[in-house]
Amino acid sequence: MIEKIVTDLKTMVNFKETTQVGDIVLIVAEQIVYALVAGIEKDYTRKDEWWQVSMQLLTIPPQQIVWTLRTPQFTGQEIFTMGGEPRFVKAIDFGGGGTARPKKEADRITLEQKKKSFLKVIK
Repeated sequence: MIEKIVTDLKTMVNFKETTQVGDIVLIVAEQIVYALVAGIEKDYTRKDEWWQVSMQLLTIPPQQIVWTLRTPQFTGQEIFTMGGEPRFVKAIDFGGGGTARPKKEADRITLEQKKKSFLKVIK
């Protein structure tokens, strides 16, 4: 079931290939929630490469969680289980933020705004 949800989400959401501190991730579990990645620290208590991934769930009320995950798990490369429940985590690509106008158009608008000034110079 979660495989179908993940497949559908991949057609609707632009995902990143990596996950870094500051990214917003989509978590698919019993529910689908967003979380802010607050920290990623190596877990030296384990033999293999595991990470302590701190996340702030963007829910009401906000909740802080820390999951111990391998890189493929917190980068959306695999669906994994916690307590027998399947889970999926992957960072969202918001496309570099905002819709900036091209510089030439911005300059033109600035010149037009200056021409429409309501102040007059009186000599």
